[in-house]
Amino acid sequence: MKLISWNVNGLRACVGKGFLDFFNEADADIFSLQETKLQEGQIELNLPKYHDYWCYAQKKGYSGVAVFTKQEPVNVTYGIGMEKHDTEGRVITLEFDSFYHVTCYTPNSQNELARLPYRMKWEDDFRNYLLNLDKDKPVILCGDLNVAHKEIDLKNPKTNRKNAGFTDEERGKMSELLEAGFTDTFRYFYPDLEGVYSWWSYRFKAREKNAGWRIDYYITSSSLDDKLISAKIHTDVLGSDHCPVELCIDL
Repeated sequence: MKLISWNVNGLRACVGKGFLDFFNEADADIFSLQETKLQEGQIELNLPKYHDYWCYAQKKGYSGVAVFTKQEPVNVTYGIGMEKHDTEGRVITLEFDSFYHVTCYTPNSQNELARLPYRMKWEDDFRNYLLNLDKDKPVILCGDLNVAHKEIDLKNPKTNRKNAGFTDEERGKMSELLEAGFTDTFRYFYPDLEGVYSWWSYRFKAREKNAGWRIDYYITSSSLDDKLISAKIHTDVLGSDHCPVELCIDL
């Protein structure tokens, strides 16, 4: 099974930059999007092989996730069942016979860490949500999780130590998630690989210089470790300030 996740930073803009070319070429079994930045009815995609599911933010032009799957799920839920978290279009969960597939766009802590306290609450509630799913069947989580976990996950760790996405608090919450029984699949295959990122600022020619961050993930229940086949970050795919990430798994 081939899975792909991509923060498109505005789906309508990304479609104008070759999104469908990559989508069709990738031919993924499940293709997830974050930061679609649209409302229902604002885009039409002709994807006849796929069932599509969308979760929109109440605020127009903000956040939003979507998922396209060849196999129809047995159940679909939106959000994590907590009203304080479920107005921004951040989570879709597909239930299949043998696993859950969760697409997530984690809240950004923002400039001057204005939203860090909320982010910490989100992290605890979302981790509990995943753990409750995992009690029933294994979980595959993908998305823009808005954190570079280790120093090798971004180009300039020292100068970013107190910036959103690389605070000790955010990194600690990622550690808590992994220690609770989940696997960072890219690091499973490439524990020491440096210089491979999934997001680059639009400023300062960051992508040209490969001054990036790895903040897009496939995280799986550790019980699936022996099912993992490969992980990849498609650094050559343009169209957004993020690039797609991929997981192949035997399910």
